[in-house]
Amino acid sequence: MADEFSKGDHVQWKSHGGTAEGTVKKKITSDTEEAGRTVRADEDNPQYLVESEKSGGEAVHKPGALEKD
Repeated sequence: MADEFSKGDHVQWKSHGGTAEGTVKKKITSDTEEAGRTVRADEDNPQYLVESEKSGGEAVHKPGALEKD
C-alpha cells in the first residue's frame, strides 16, 4: 500500500537540482484540474497537492514521490 499523507504533513520530494520541501494541502481522489494541469486520480490511486516552502508554488505528486520529514 502506498504511503498516506494528511493535510498539513511536512514532506519532501525530488525536484530540479535537488530536494524540495513543503506542506500537503490536500489529497486528490478524483480527476480534476490542479496546479495548472489535469490530474488523474481515484480512491485507489490518489495524488497530493503540495505547496513548496521555498517558492510558494503548488505541485501535484503521487504518494511514491513524497517522503514525510
